[in-house]
Amino acid sequence: MTVDSMPGTSNGVETFSTADFHDWRRHVSESFVPLDVQTDRPDTFHGDLRAKRIDCLAMFDISVSQHAVVRTPELVARSGRDFYKLSMQLRGSSLLLQDGKEALLTPGDIAIYDTTRPYTLLSDDYMRHIVLMFPRTSIDLSTEDLRELTATRLPADLALCQVVSPFLLRMAKNFESLQGVSALRLAHTTIDLVTTLFASELDIGLEGANEPRRRLLSQIKHFIEAHLDDDSLSPGQIAAAHYISVRQLHQLFQTEGSSVSTWIRTRRLEQCRRMLTDPVHSGRSVSEIGARWGLPDAPHFSRVFKAAYGASPRQFRAEALHDA
Repeated sequence: MTVDSMPGTSNGVETFSTADFHDWRRHVSESFVPLDVQTDRPDTFHGDLRAKRIDCLAMFDISVSQHAVVRTPELVARSGRDFYKLSMQLRGSSLLLQDGKEALLTPGDIAIYDTTRPYTLLSDDYMRHIVLMFPRTSIDLSTEDLRELTATRLPADLALCQVVSPFLLRMAKNFESLQGVSALRLAHTTIDLVTTLFASELDIGLEGANEPRRRLLSQIKHFIEAHLDDDSLSPGQIAAAHYISVRQLHQLFQTEGSSVSTWIRTRRLEQCRRMLTDPVHSGRSVSEIGARWGLPDAPHFSRVFKAAYGASPRQFRAEALHDA
């Protein structure tokens, strides 16, 4: 660490300021996912980063000189962490490239990208943006649908951007005050807000696309979400509610590399994880929370939760509430 690099933590807020480009490269890869960071102006480089991590959500407020961030295929292959990242431009401009698309972001614009696939983010000098990073499983939209939105500019004057953007900016300005139960609830609200933004854009795109299969899959997922607490929820019940065969139901999910049972289990576990990390529900037993979301068999709930998150529900809750 050079004398020009100033890391720190206060009230759970991580800060990092440096004029050393090599330190910036290292810190960015450690803070996000492994990245190749490049600049052709290392001698005049300067970067400032503030970060707040709340449950599964990480928020970053970044001001930095001209540079490029590249997530190469090799770095993707070496990393098992699956996240979405949302970028909201505050100053200057950035060019985001992913999936053969590109989005030029100017102040107020929003875009999403996926760390499981290569991407490049090119930023001009004196750029500032807010970045959110959250697990792909924390958002109840299909990866296939969200792929349509990667590297797509959501302009500042879009109605929902005018709702989401001030909220994100206010969150970033008040990192130090985000503590305890209120911080957890705001983190969940943040993910819900960006999910609403993306869902709205996808609905707009589908209206003009005449893709009944995709619309049906979206309807089925909303149905599943509304019935996660029903432990008897089955492919047969879901198929019957949508007037299709079970075979057709399985085919719909296979098109995006998943299965009905995997989707149901993932969404149930995510809802359980949210309740386990919320102090408001600390009086509820682990088994009660599992049953609340359609997983009434306590040993089975513990096994699948540990397989998904690397710790038993009880251990996960203890660590999360201790950190809060």
